[in-house]
Amino acid sequence: MGSRDLDEAVAEMVRVLTPHARADWRRQAGELDWSCWETAAHVAHDLLAYAGQLAVLPDSAYLPFDLVVSDNASPHDLLRVAAGAGRLLSVVLAASDPSVRAWHWGPTDPSGFAALGVNETLVHTRDITEGLGIDWQPPEALCRAVLARLFPGAPAGDPVQALLWSTGRTDLPGRPRPTSWVP
Repeated sequence: MGSRDLDEAVAEMVRVLTPHARADWRRQAGELDWSCWETAAHVAHDLLAYAGQLAVLPDSAYLPFDLVVSDNASPHDLLRVAAGAGRLLSVVLAASDPSVRAWHWGPTDPSGFAALGVNETLVHTRDITEGLGIDWQPPEALCRAVLARLFPGAPAGDPVQALLWSTGRTDLPGRPRPTSWVP
């Protein structure tokens, strides 16, 4: 996975959520304990954190910085922050040699960070759309790519359902729902 996959995921997030920027984003995001607003801020945070990791290449921990989004930021502004953080990660992904490694619960290559960014963007966009009452599913091709990179043991079948199950967001017949995951 790479920068183009991340660009596609972030563009999809912005596309699907922008028409609903006037909705009440204080609502709970799916089954999360966060609001839709907090969930979108979390996506931006993670994308920026991944960019920082790949830019500096620490080998044992996350860099000690954080993204703080102003409490009065509108959902429209928040989507712009997420798009900006996604763009920063995309640029770093495109500039990274495939052989480099940076820390994310162990050594992770640029493809891994791309997959992590796509996963965060897709599953949390799904959480937000559930909270806002929007009928939306993540794109199958991106789900399939994330599964191949992060969840190679995921069940066969519909890649959207397999990704949502792998990240604890839906049930699959005959399988207990995961309660945690580490890629």
